[in-house]
Amino acid sequence: MDTQLIHQFIKNALAEDVGDGDHTSLSTIPAGTQGKAKLIIKEDGILAGIELALAIFKEVDSELKVEVLLQDGDAVKVGDIALTVSGSTHTILIAERLVLNCMQRMSGIATKTHRIVSLLKTTKTKILDTRKTTPGLRYLEKWAVRIGGGVNHRIGLYDMILIKDNHVDYAGGIANAIKAAQKYLEVQNKQLQIEIEVRNLEELSQVLTIGGVDRIMLDNFSFENLRAAVALIDGRFITEASGGITEENVAEYAACGVDFISMGALTHSVKSLDMSLKAY
Repeated sequence: MDTQLIHQFIKNALAEDVGDGDHTSLSTIPAGTQGKAKLIIKEDGILAGIELALAIFKEVDSELKVEVLLQDGDAVKVGDIALTVSGSTHTILIAERLVLNCMQRMSGIATKTHRIVSLLKTTKTKILDTRKTTPGLRYLEKWAVRIGGGVNHRIGLYDMILIKDNHVDYAGGIANAIKAAQKYLEVQNKQLQIEIEVRNLEELSQVLTIGGVDRIMLDNFSFENLRAAVALIDGRFITEASGGITEENVAEYAACGVDFISMGALTHSVKSLDMSLKAY
């Protein structure tokens, strides 16, 4: 866990939610009231966000006592208790919504990722996430993908060169784009992998002739063309399939022999896992 990044995230999230005070709790619950609450799982899935929840409780009130009963990555079912927390009722209620929002979304992502990883367990193909994340939540969402058994692709624009269709078109072609990227890395003295997206077998042929990349993204290929592409590449470059891949067809894409499959659906349209924090 990147503690500095998480600290800033929690600070910003609390400022957004609390403002100048939780006036409902302040007006209805006497000062100094102590209480307990338990985090109840209301839907089967894969748990994610426990470590983050501990950081949130600590940031809100270091005197809160948290007992962790389940860990990140655990399979959970309806009725399970993930943790209990005790201490000031005012600070428990301040932490409640942020803990739930984060854990529900992270667990939803981990659950979906785990389902897809399970579908591919007899293949060599690994599942990648994308940059199709919620602004401000990318770190958490990609963390949840890892908990679910997936693999993080690049974190942002800064940690890989990924030459996509728009870059190719603006650069004036595949050869221009690859050569310019290589020159840029040389001039800037940067060590970054280069990946290039191709839209058809003709573009793939150009890349295979030019070389100079680490990975080839095969975007929106039919199954027939994807199998042909993997055969043409013949292990010389890492292969990644993308575009139009769903939970229903992911196994068929993996059967084409690609090393990776990237799926924006892991993060951009996932359903949160239902849970609640209840006093007891």
